[in-house]
Amino acid sequence: MTKTILVVEDEFSIATLLKYNLEQAGYVVETAADGQEGLDKAIDLQPDLILLDLMLPRLDGMEVCKQIRQQRMNTPIIMLTAKDDEFDKVLGLELGADDYMTKPFSPREVLARVKAVLRRFTQNVVLDNKDEPQEKMYEFGQLRVFPERFEVFLQDEALEFTPKEFELLIYLLENKNRVLTRDQLLSAVWKYDFAGDTRIVDVHISHLRDKIEENSRKPMFIKTIRGLGYKFEEPKTT
Repeated sequence: MTKTILVVEDEFSIATLLKYNLEQAGYVVETAADGQEGLDKAIDLQPDLILLDLMLPRLDGMEVCKQIRQQRMNTPIIMLTAKDDEFDKVLGLELGADDYMTKPFSPREVLARVKAVLRRFTQNVVLDNKDEPQEKMYEFGQLRVFPERFEVFLQDEALEFTPKEFELLIYLLENKNRVLTRDQLLSAVWKYDFAGDTRIVDVHISHLRDKIEENSRKPMFIKTIRGLGYKFEEPKTT
C-alpha cells in the first residue's frame, strides 16, 4: 500500500523540493505551510509519516509535535530545522519526535531517513507472520509487553508509546539483564550515527521510566549502571 507523507514546511522552495522527490520515490505527499494547518491535516489525514519543520508560523513545530502526541497518534515524526542546537534536539525528542534532521540536507539523505523510519515503524506495528505457535509476549510482574501488537500494559492499563520509545523498550527487553552502553543503544535503535549525541538515549530512557516504573526516581526495571549505561533488570521472584 502506498504510504502518505505530510510535509509541514513554510519555506516554499524546500516544501516543493521535498514533495517532488518523495513523489518520485512513490509516496503520496500532502503539504502544509504553517503549524496550525499541519496539525489539522495530521489529525484529518492520519499520514504514515510527518516531516515537521521546527520554525513555523502560527504554531511552531514543537507545539505541533506536542499536540499530535496529545491526540494519541503514534505517527512517526521527523523534525526539520536549520538550528544545529543540542537543546532543540533533546527538546524535540522529549515532545515525541522520532528523528531529527538539520538543514541543509540532500534529497537522498531525506529519502534514506524516511525509508528507515517507516521500515522500523512498520516492523513494530505489523503482525509478524512467522511460524510461531504463540504470540510473543514479555511479562515482568504487572508489566506485559506485546511486540507484534505494539501494546504495553501495566496493571492491566494500556500505556501509550511513540514508535522510538517502543523500539527502545523492545531492545532492552531482548537484552534483559545485560548492561548496554549509550553508544550501543544509539547504534541499535537509531541505526545510524546521531552525531554522538547520547543525551537522546537518556531522554528516551527517562520517558520509559515515567511510563513503566512505579517510581521513576527509584526504577525497578531500567537501572542506570554508573559510568557504563543502562540495564533492563528482570525483577527477582521470591
